[in-house]
Amino acid sequence: MGFSLGQTVSGARSKQTISTLPPNDTTTMAAMGSNAKNKQQDFDISPTSMRYQGLSKSQVRGFREDGFLVINDIFDSAEIDTLRDACSEPEDIQWKTAEKTTHALGLTTRSNAFLDLARDPRIVERLRALLGDDIQLQHSKLAAQPAVADRGGFAWHQDFAFYPHTNTDLIAVMVMLDDATPDNGCMRMIRGSHRNGLLNHTDNDGVFTGMCQEPKAWKEHVGDVVDITPRAGGISMHHCLMLHGAGPNQSGEPRRGLVYQYRADDAFQLADRVWDDTGLLVSGKRSEQVRCEAVTLRLPRSVRYPGYPFGNAWNQEGELARKLNQKMSG
Repeated sequence: MGFSLGQTVSGARSKQTISTLPPNDTTTMAAMGSNAKNKQQDFDISPTSMRYQGLSKSQVRGFREDGFLVINDIFDSAEIDTLRDACSEPEDIQWKTAEKTTHALGLTTRSNAFLDLARDPRIVERLRALLGDDIQLQHSKLAAQPAVADRGGFAWHQDFAFYPHTNTDLIAVMVMLDDATPDNGCMRMIRGSHRNGLLNHTDNDGVFTGMCQEPKAWKEHVGDVVDITPRAGGISMHHCLMLHGAGPNQSGEPRRGLVYQYRADDAFQLADRVWDDTGLLVSGKRSEQVRCEAVTLRLPRSVRYPGYPFGNAWNQEGELARKLNQKMSG
């Protein structure tokens, strides 16, 4: 099917929990496409030129192999308190009373604190080691597991299935507001699954479900399942083709994370909604180029949002063409 980013990783590793990593160490992480310059650099940035560092060569190498990364102690307790307070301000974010996982999208439009975080160099400099210099935000959201025992969680899926692009240089960064643990429904990822290509997320009727429809993708790789457990103030990063999910929150306490999906500037979105902050440049400049990986994709027809913005792969008809096409189709 394409997306041949390497060989399948499998084996008899026992389930692992990843945590307690210092800022300069990490669990291993994901492969990206072939987006050009600066991806192999060490990004040891001089204190006189930049306060924050990127990723080491071993971190980049690990990311390409495994598909994810966890780094603790990025943001201090005062910064996390500010972000927690910001989560309580918008009236339409009802995560405190929800009984399922809450996804409040368009996060950067709700508070300057969230917008500043999207462009924070402690995140962006690390992304540059993987995506190159020119980087955009694709979307942002609050992901909150409710403080209701045995509720929340989400099924195995790949982010790329929701919003396919012309290439797979997309990385999700989650900034944790609470410690993530297996007990409170931390994310779980299948090590190396980003190298298996895009899996099926549609049912037998061709309807997009938002859930992976190939059970063997996780049942045959139980030994590669990893609990992703950054502490509050830490981050996780994962590739857009990583197969991941989460169990229910059994702790009785909330588990909140701020999710920012980033993309290389030359990755063009083919389907799903364009948010108010989609395309926000966080590093470099606009390349005015589109890079395409050789692959055939089945595009999801989103039932979540009405209509599609012009330029989206589902909306490339002019007004006259649309009227005539509708007339011909009945």
